[in-house]
Amino acid sequence: MSMRIIRYIVIIALGILSFSCKTVKLSVAEEKQHIGEYYEAAEMYRKLYAKAKATERDKRAYIAYRMGLCYQKINNVQRATSAYLNALRYNYPDSLLNLRMAQAYHQGGKYSEAILYYNGFLEQNPESTPAINGLEGCRIAAEMKNNPTPYEVKKMDIFNSRHGEFSPMLAGEDYNKLYFASSRAKKVSKDSVSNITGQLTNNFFLSEKDEKGAWKKPVELEDAINTIYDEGAPSISADGNTMYYTYCESDPVSSRPSEIRISTRSGASWGQGERANLVKDSVTSTGHPSVSPDGKYLYFVSDAGSYGGKDIFRARLVGANDFGGIENLGPQINTEGDEMFPYVRDSVTLYFASNGHPGLGGLDLFKATMDSLGVWHVENMGSPINSMGDDFGITFEGEREKGFFSSNRNDARGYDHIYSLERPTVTIFIEGYVSDAEEYAIEGAVVRIVGKDGLNEKVLAKPDGSYKVQLERNISYVMMASAPGYLNQNFELKTDPDEKNETYYVDFYLSPIHKPTVVENIFYAFDKATLRPESKDALDDIIKVLNDNPNVTLEMGAHTDRKGSEKYNEGLAQRRAQSVVDYLIEAGIPKDRLAAKGYGKSEPKTVTKRMAEDNDFLTEGSVLTEEFVLTLTPEQQEIADQYNRRTEFKVTGTTYNLY
Repeated sequence: MSMRIIRYIVIIALGILSFSCKTVKLSVAEEKQHIGEYYEAAEMYRKLYAKAKATERDKRAYIAYRMGLCYQKINNVQRATSAYLNALRYNYPDSLLNLRMAQAYHQGGKYSEAILYYNGFLEQNPESTPAINGLEGCRIAAEMKNNPTPYEVKKMDIFNSRHGEFSPMLAGEDYNKLYFASSRAKKVSKDSVSNITGQLTNNFFLSEKDEKGAWKKPVELEDAINTIYDEGAPSISADGNTMYYTYCESDPVSSRPSEIRISTRSGASWGQGERANLVKDSVTSTGHPSVSPDGKYLYFVSDAGSYGGKDIFRARLVGANDFGGIENLGPQINTEGDEMFPYVRDSVTLYFASNGHPGLGGLDLFKATMDSLGVWHVENMGSPINSMGDDFGITFEGEREKGFFSSNRNDARGYDHIYSLERPTVTIFIEGYVSDAEEYAIEGAVVRIVGKDGLNEKVLAKPDGSYKVQLERNISYVMMASAPGYLNQNFELKTDPDEKNETYYVDFYLSPIHKPTVVENIFYAFDKATLRPESKDALDDIIKVLNDNPNVTLEMGAHTDRKGSEKYNEGLAQRRAQSVVDYLIEAGIPKDRLAAKGYGKSEPKTVTKRMAEDNDFLTEGSVLTEEFVLTLTPEQQEIADQYNRRTEFKVTGTTYNLY
């Protein structure tokens, strides 16, 4: 596959040896493998293996092992695994066989088999970082699949073809352009076929959004930037006028490795690229450029050494094609494996692909965040972004958690295709009503919300008393509802840490300052002052009112119905009011904030608007005196008596402990 030239940054050696299908020589296959022609080398090894006699065990083991390496390079995991099994069958002596077997099974998503071979390799090589990380990747794979991230991943059929597509890059106003590399071609000639893979070379394609925001079918760039050789992995400057990209000249007479080239845009066309002056020699490979959004650095991949495999470096951008010294990003990023396809999102956030850090198989995408001390912290992006295949080449729509990446998942040929990713916006709201005790909206009510995330907001309730505020997940909030002429009411909330849409409902019922408030659901033993257990919730609500309003003093008043003498009822009511006060004092309310008053039947209830709405025999403003109650039917009298038997509190002061 031609995209492998760009993806693996293959160094092309001088002198590609001729190959005859009729006379396959082991030395020719070895040379093909050495110069990176893995597909041709694998086919040669396959023929050589078939011709080797079963008695030539050492030869068969050697050929099978090298065939497995080649197939693994071109992502034909099934054939690689079969080849390694044959090498194992013929007792190939190199202990690396166990590691390669483990990696092949790992790429194929067969984690239990991979663990077996990783452990076998670690028995002889207990310090092997690739094996340790591979083993850890297999162990976390199931957990990642069972606990996927909120990202939604979809294959983008509009961009994809029967060939391969990779390394999408968003650009343009509001990110309305998408560049990517593809091995499809509008025009095919003998020069369009790679000498390394036998496949069509990669050129740049562009898709743009239409007036409705939908992506249009991509077209191949007709600009000078596209050549008969391989181009890929583009990165575009913030102003949209400079493109950095990987270029690989698969020419039999060329000794050039892959290199980064720079193209500038004139009008609507991209000019012919020129070689970036990142390295002085002609043998060091560079590729996969990513320019930082501020234009200060160019991040890239090279085989210049340090930690093994391909590493990620950066160089300061001094001029259009002038760079400072190159800097390896260090061991937090780079491993003994390959780290490739960097994408710089901001000054402290880097995305990249790696097969060296623990992952699900093949290349996984990772997010690295730099802390205040300059240390990178790397995390696997998890499933469904990562799969058991190769996942790489990510791009985002600026700060939005939305973009594209490339992957060869679910493609038996190992071809890469473009996928979208989007993290659905999590919306968390709190809403409700601010009402008085009878559930009527209070004019001028305000809800104030203070959160540990820094939120400090005052919301004016609507005329119907409703309010609604957007919150963040996993944050503690304190809320207070208030209105002129009413006591405040507080509420504490901790939002759920899970990434899911959530709406919390909290209604506030405010008590008036200038008239008594009936406390519902306070119950006494029959004809006694003893509080019944089911009164606890209502009594605790009074405690909350006092705690929410620490400068308020209250009188607790108890009332009886018309039955019995005034003296007896007044005494019973006084004892009942005192029972409530005693409960509040025992709960920690200072004694001097409370008073108990037994009214008996001396202050019958005045009919409120809500009482009149609930009972058609009552009129708002009427007083439930004994004379009035006696005019009612027995059933109506019982209702009126229940209204008169009540416990109320009224505010007696609002300056407690203020002076």
